[in-house]
Amino acid sequence: MIGALKGTVDFLDKPFMVIDVNGVGYKVLISDSFYSKLTPGEKVKVYTYTHVREDALELFGFREIEDLKLFENLISVSGIGPKTALNIFSSGQRSDIVEAILKGDVSFFSSVPRLGTKNAQKIIIELKNKMGSTVDLDLSGKEQAENDEVVAALKNFGFTVSEAQKALREIKGKELKPEEKIRLALKNLSRN
Repeated sequence: MIGALKGTVDFLDKPFMVIDVNGVGYKVLISDSFYSKLTPGEKVKVYTYTHVREDALELFGFREIEDLKLFENLISVSGIGPKTALNIFSSGQRSDIVEAILKGDVSFFSSVPRLGTKNAQKIIIELKNKMGSTVDLDLSGKEQAENDEVVAALKNFGFTVSEAQKALREIKGKELKPEEKIRLALKNLSRN
């Protein structure tokens, strides 16, 4: 299997790049955040995961080995394929993903395309201990429903879902009523 590639960015076309390694071009699928940091002609080293299916062979690339390890943890969860895991990396950096797992933030994962609430809960349940947390999880759905209410309210104020969720994550951990969360989120969003 191909574990890493070192070469020149030959071509970029979301969601992949072609990396030229001594005259051979490898097509590597990458996250939106990684894509936005690349320029054609740039020298780069990419850590890769090789996904083999009956009808395809795909490479998924990451700038750092820790990102690759987290990606492999994500796809170890049943129901989470490599493209869905890559979409999770497009929703946030490695630190955001780990924090969402440790805090049991279902809304972070359920906002990812093709990843519903049940799979979001599965990711948290299966990976929380691997990340080193022993805190009990509240997956009753009460907090999730409140957070959905806050996001919907912020959308009505003209913010995007990702902006609303980011603002909500910044006030996470505080036992607040939805109205207070909305007020604090608006305060955070007005600073940006």
